[in-house]
Amino acid sequence: MKDVTKVYWISLVIAIIFVIWGVVTPERLGEVMDVTKGFFLTQFGWFYQLAASFFFVFALFLIFSKYGKIKLGKDDDKPEFSRPTWFAMLFSAGMGIGLLFFGVSEPISHFISPPFGEGGTPEAARLALRYTYLHWGFHAWAIYATIALALAYYKFRKDLPGLMSATLYPILGERVKGPIGTIIDTIAVFATIFGVAASLGLGAQQINGGLSYVFNVPNNFATQLIIISIVTVLFILSASTGIQKGIKYLSNLNMGLAVSMYKTSLVWGSVCWNLYRPCVQR
Repeated sequence: MKDVTKVYWISLVIAIIFVIWGVVTPERLGEVMDVTKGFFLTQFGWFYQLAASFFFVFALFLIFSKYGKIKLGKDDDKPEFSRPTWFAMLFSAGMGIGLLFFGVSEPISHFISPPFGEGGTPEAARLALRYTYLHWGFHAWAIYATIALALAYYKFRKDLPGLMSATLYPILGERVKGPIGTIIDTIAVFATIFGVAASLGLGAQQINGGLSYVFNVPNNFATQLIIISIVTVLFILSASTGIQKGIKYLSNLNMGLAVSMYKTSLVWGSVCWNLYRPCVQR
């Protein structure tokens, strides 16, 4: 336990407090979270959109400028993974559940109930796709890429810890090793916990919905709890075996299944269309 940092204990305490809060008074927690979300969207929605656009432009600048040639490791380092494996891990460990869930539900939700204007209109459809592309398109990937580049650069080229506070070393200097760094890393862990919890919860609902539709599995909280438990065990096993084994194998399997399902849907779609087309033509 001597390697466990203060960030771990602080984050653990905060997580336990929110879990207990959610178990004891889930309605009250939901109300507080809704009010908090509404406040940030109202007061800082403009900042979010400007920041997302900035990250996108900045990522393009890095690609096409001389800085895009900087190696994230030492000069003689070689890539540990092939491009297909790296691509699979990006999706599986990054935006997999969220992209699959919100890629369909978000445009439909915005189309029915847009942020402004009347729902169910052509303008609502354009607005729905516009917001979906903002949240899940190039802007979102640019945010991921910029943060990942900063972490990788200081971790593998500068030999600093793989922490968010380390990316601010040029600005804060040695202060990143003190209370300021602890606060930064705790906020990063806190945000990650809530992001993973939301994605895992939505993913469990999505999996349960699919199992219920195809195999008539009960669509309820108990089934979703079992799904979350299975996913959690798989996550612990993959994380404990490292990127080279567990995460790599699961990511490749996940991407293989996704591609197989996509090809199967294309085949069945073609078959259905060929069966349906004569009826349309008549």
